[in-house]
Amino acid sequence: MRGSRHGPTAEPPETGSAAVDPEPDHEQVARAIALRLLTGAPRSRHQLAEAMARKGVEEGAAERVLDRFTEVGLIDDAQYAQMLVRSQRESRGLARRGLAQELRRKGIGDADAAPALDTVDDEAEEASARALLERRLRTSGDLDPVVFSRRAVAMLGRKGYPPGLASRLVREMVDDRTNPSWDRTVDDAE
Repeated sequence: MRGSRHGPTAEPPETGSAAVDPEPDHEQVARAIALRLLTGAPRSRHQLAEAMARKGVEEGAAERVLDRFTEVGLIDDAQYAQMLVRSQRESRGLARRGLAQELRRKGIGDADAAPALDTVDDEAEEASARALLERRLRTSGDLDPVVFSRRAVAMLGRKGYPPGLASRLVREMVDDRTNPSWDRTVDDAE
């Protein structure tokens, strides 16, 4: 009687070609990959397809599993886009353009991305930019206003805010600043 890590076995392992594992069932592997990834967090169909391809799952098997998961509601790119837009706006302060880029990176198509991006209106985007600037201003210390302006406009640009909006909001913030050392305007930085 031989032992294994699961306990003793009554028969020794077989030798020869029959002992080699048969070709894996690609649909079963695809299903396991999708379930494992979806357990941790929601994913887009594209992300799951990429994970399956990396693991060598045949494209046809991956498509069948993804179609079935979509059919039963385990994969919903429109809902995923809504969730991603909401969370990225709250956590990273991304603007519409930055959110659209993030959705494309996750493989969300325009048909699913557009309704999610439409939830971001101009007023909310401006309020979000102001909040980011307020936070940046609190941590800037005695930074020269020209340096602050340049860095703040660049930060908003990286987050996808339009250059005109970023410049205007930074200019307003510098103009409203009561610090007497801030006697120059953002125009000096441009």
